[in-house]
Amino acid sequence: MSQKLPVLVTGGAGYIGSHAVLALKDAGWPVAVIDNLTTGFRFAVPEGVPLYEGDIADADLLARIFAEQGIKAVMHFAGSIIVPESVSDPLKYYSNNTAKSRALIEAAVRAGVPHFIFSSTAATYGVPEVSPVQEDSPRVPINPYGMSKLMTEIMLGDVAKAHPLNFCALRYFNVAGADPLARTGQSTAGATHLIKVAVEAALGKRARVEVFGTDFATPDGTGVRDYIHVSDLANAHVLALEALVEQPDRSLTMNCGYGQGYSVLEVLDAVDRVTNQKIERVLSPRRAGDADSLISDNARIKATLPWVPKYADLDTIVQHALAWERKLSEVRET
Repeated sequence: MSQKLPVLVTGGAGYIGSHAVLALKDAGWPVAVIDNLTTGFRFAVPEGVPLYEGDIADADLLARIFAEQGIKAVMHFAGSIIVPESVSDPLKYYSNNTAKSRALIEAAVRAGVPHFIFSSTAATYGVPEVSPVQEDSPRVPINPYGMSKLMTEIMLGDVAKAHPLNFCALRYFNVAGADPLARTGQSTAGATHLIKVAVEAALGKRARVEVFGTDFATPDGTGVRDYIHVSDLANAHVLALEALVEQPDRSLTMNCGYGQGYSVLEVLDAVDRVTNQKIERVLSPRRAGDADSLISDNARIKATLPWVPKYADLDTIVQHALAWERKLSEVRET
């Protein structure tokens, strides 16, 4: 078992970041959070975890956090994640996801932080010709979101060759669900993730769910995606950190998914099953750049880490998302 070093989680008040904070804390790692709270929530940071409200490009603030907390590892989740917005406002994405990541990496190098885990994305692959997708598949992003993340991966690779820093880039597929104990979940208003949208519709927060495209080359004509439970994903980050600490000369790049896909209609059927009601579906034209199928080849992460997913079941993912959505309604009403 590796030594448990103090970890700084950027974007730790956001959806995936807050689950990573819980996973680290549950596993006994000392943890602190930096978040500017533009899309994160103060309530998502557990009691007793230091929260620094600020920007990851603030070199003076980062230097102070690294010193005060004795930080030896960074888990980097802060950034912008809405693909259509990246197309309409690319400079925002190259600022938030690339330029600010560069500033964060520089601050980590300057402070002698030896380990860095990066929240990357399957969007770095663009529209893959082959699915399931392997890590060495061509990386040809089709939008600024994917490109901004790929540029950060490239930076980390170059920095790791020049400085005593190793890194792990985890490329996520479709993250969904919520903490099984309902301590945190996806809280952003107007979120675009299908399962979040569907459980909102099931609870009457939306009138219907729009299905974008019914003419994909898939069994039912709707897009197929690999949905991974956010708590399994958070656990993968903790195991990746242990791997970096145990082998400081090694860096890693790995897909995070279950290697199994579900179509949009199959997801909506699962929500209907779990809630015992029928969501209204509106069939719309497909969106530009949507792949027919995007499924991970997860052989590498399973061979590299002792990662055994606990929640690789679509109905379970929906149940946890629904439980959090109900709790979120109560939180907002109090």
